[in-house]
Amino acid sequence: MSREFRHIIRIRGTDVDGSKKLTYGLTKIKGVGVSVANAIVKAGGLRADSRIGTLSDAEISKIDDVMSDPGKYSIPGRLLNRRKDADTGRDLHLVTADLTLRTKNDIDFMKNIKSWKGVRHSLGLKVRGQRTKTTGRSGKAVGVKKKLLIAAAREKEKKTE
Repeated sequence: MSREFRHIIRIRGTDVDGSKKLTYGLTKIKGVGVSVANAIVKAGGLRADSRIGTLSDAEISKIDDVMSDPGKYSIPGRLLNRRKDADTGRDLHLVTADLTLRTKNDIDFMKNIKSWKGVRHSLGLKVRGQRTKTTGRSGKAVGVKKKLLIAAAREKEKKTE
């Protein structure tokens, strides 16, 4: 049975290029790195060197199922990105929008309880102990607009004279 090649495959809400090999194509999904992609391919019983565009619908649904519940397929907990979740206590692996939303909720929680990291997040400062005296200045006011203010004051004086 020959398989039809598809150029774009939709996996977990992400368009994946069909010409890429399976392992590296899965890394285009947010939250999936090379190690997790290798584990997903092994757990799904698929060939890592096959192209994503040649996968059948059953194989794609198998990948989706492995991503949704990696514990069922005995993927080690060290590969998952949400170990010992605060809400459920289980090891989870979040991808795409779920990962973004959970990260945002975690930051909001830190802000609400006013932890050190939460305070740093709310002030827009570095959170993980980096130095801030000379680095990380982008996005804030850089320098002083003193020359502009002096020039504007001189123009005002000339007009009043």
